[in-house]
Amino acid sequence: MREVSGAGRRRTVRLGALSLATAAMLAAQGVTVAAADPVPDGLWVSGLETGSQACGAGEAKAYVRTLPPLRAVLSDPANDGRPDAPPVAAEFELWWAAGGGIERRQLTTLAKPQGSGFSWHLPEEIEIPADTVVSWHVRALSGGKVSPWSSDGSGTACEFVYDREAPGQPVVSSDDYPDNDAWTDGVGVHGTFHVDSPSDDVVFYRYNFLGGRQLTVPASGPDGAADIDHLPESPGLHVLEVQAFDRAGNGSAPVNYQFRVGSGRVPTARWKLADAAGSRTAAAEAGPTARVGAGAAFGAAAPSGTDVTSTVALDGTGHGFVTPDTPVVATDRTFSVGAWVRPAAVDGTRTVVSQDSGQGPAFTLGLRQADGKPVWSFGLGGTRLTGGAPEAGQWAHVLGRYDARTGTARLYVNGRAVGEEQPVTPVTGDGDFQIGRAQGAAGYRDRWQGEIGDVRVYDRVAVSAEVAELAARKAQLLGHWGLETAPGGISAESNGGQPLKLGPGASIRRFDEPCDPLDPDCDPGDWPLDGEGHLLLDGVSGHATTEKPVVDTGGSFSVSATVRLADQEPDRPMTVLSQGGTHGDAFKVRYRPSTSSWELVMSHADEPGAAETVVARYTEPDGGFGTGHRIAVVHDETMNQVTLYVDGYAETAGTAEFRDGWTSDGGLQVGRGRTTEGWGEYLHGAVDQVRAFSGALTAAEVAGLM
Repeated sequence: MREVSGAGRRRTVRLGALSLATAAMLAAQGVTVAAADPVPDGLWVSGLETGSQACGAGEAKAYVRTLPPLRAVLSDPANDGRPDAPPVAAEFELWWAAGGGIERRQLTTLAKPQGSGFSWHLPEEIEIPADTVVSWHVRALSGGKVSPWSSDGSGTACEFVYDREAPGQPVVSSDDYPDNDAWTDGVGVHGTFHVDSPSDDVVFYRYNFLGGRQLTVPASGPDGAADIDHLPESPGLHVLEVQAFDRAGNGSAPVNYQFRVGSGRVPTARWKLADAAGSRTAAAEAGPTARVGAGAAFGAAAPSGTDVTSTVALDGTGHGFVTPDTPVVATDRTFSVGAWVRPAAVDGTRTVVSQDSGQGPAFTLGLRQADGKPVWSFGLGGTRLTGGAPEAGQWAHVLGRYDARTGTARLYVNGRAVGEEQPVTPVTGDGDFQIGRAQGAAGYRDRWQGEIGDVRVYDRVAVSAEVAELAARKAQLLGHWGLETAPGGISAESNGGQPLKLGPGASIRRFDEPCDPLDPDCDPGDWPLDGEGHLLLDGVSGHATTEKPVVDTGGSFSVSATVRLADQEPDRPMTVLSQGGTHGDAFKVRYRPSTSSWELVMSHADEPGAAETVVARYTEPDGGFGTGHRIAVVHDETMNQVTLYVDGYAETAGTAEFRDGWTSDGGLQVGRGRTTEGWGEYLHGAVDQVRAFSGALTAAEVAGLM
């Protein structure tokens, strides 16, 4: 029998070339079909799909876990593009072997315009058996023609298998990270996890390490197994979840494989380079003691905000070096090497660390020139990774790492990856490890001039979080003004530092006996921003200032405050924080009503009309109500960027590149900023909890302040 489906109806007709009932139904739709044999060169049949898969047979047949729609596109090339082209209908047929014979089912569709897509959504009542090869083809009916079946001539029948059975649960094992109570090495050390399945039709495995992305790996080999490589980036209990999937997309029950990851192995070699002045050797925290050249002087300065207490200064001559006179790293295996450095000169090529190999270095970490500008550099084999911008007199933490498992290298500057990870071909370097120079054909060269401290070498991958921690420079609190009192117009700094002197139009609003918020007579504008008082500014002349600069605006710094605007519709820009020089502000944070946003403005020089970098974040004005906004500005000189935080979260922060910081000599201003006419942009509102730091606060530290 043939199934015929129309709009809201289905009936059956007898099989044949075309039954009278089918011919009548098609005629009613404007489709005339000759009673003759099919026309060999008639209608085109294209776009055959079984579900979402292209038509395939044999090894290319589709496997499905739900009954798929059968699809085709039909058109008559003889009528292509004709506006009066007759409509076309599709006749589908599918079949499968059953009980020594063949079971067949058919469907003839309604007619559509030439070039239309047709589909047969197989109903459950067809009762297609599971795990059986089902074949189908289609032909077109139009304008007195019956096309050949899509399987005729050079064509082939489409095939699919209806598979509803899920694979068995996979089995996971690992020699590197066994599923037991043992703590195994470790952070930065690759491990292999072998996955197998008791089912023989698995084609891929889906997996994730708890909290990570969903990934897939194909099943391969005669046993349909797979290996998963994983680099643990944190210590603790880890979980690998795996599911097996067959060709039809059926998924097994997941299996959870637990393993324990130990902390990363300590450096195989480390020199703090904090030895006593005049020492001719460098003590090793790990690895061999190093010999020190006459051009190396201990007791040099160290980067602030770190655990480094002092460094070694190298003079850039042939005597400025430190070496253990032995190799400390296998350069054709996984390793990481880094140090704190401050170049005194950034010309030419200068080496922080290297290891000898024949008449050249196996690797170098340092700086070189690119397009006429200095860049940090990690060279390994014939590949060189570059990025960042070294500056004379500025501290930086640089680290290069090579991962032998992936065959790639990466360069980090100040805890952040720079440039792209690149594939490299390492060379074996079994010569001496060098600090401050690199081997050349005619002797050592590319000598470092400046300070180097805390050199560390690992025989594993230093993971991203670890590199960020190594390069962290904790911001140091320079001043905290709670603005609770101001006897004699002076509001003290909490640790005895510079006080803020209140100008005319500025006062401390105290809340020793705040009114009850539930009292209808309580004025919400009297609620404190923080604690028992805040600074109240009249918007005309009100401000507070320190006598001298608080932050070095030429370096990394952070300043924060809580502020509430008194007006619902401010009529002019108003500055809450600034610090500047003779002609303008090095930085200022102001509210701009025209854009309803807080702005961080960084000027490029202490000159009239100097260029400015502006970062803006949208927020509605307060109108004297609420708890105000927590504003913070962070200048990270090491990354050449500035960030404005509003209410303390990275999601509400804006960042811009900034390379032109300059050291201002004016005091910290609260409530006013420089304009072309002198002091102006006076704030009308309340300010509280002003803090200033040397160094760049992290996003988490800013959020913690708020």
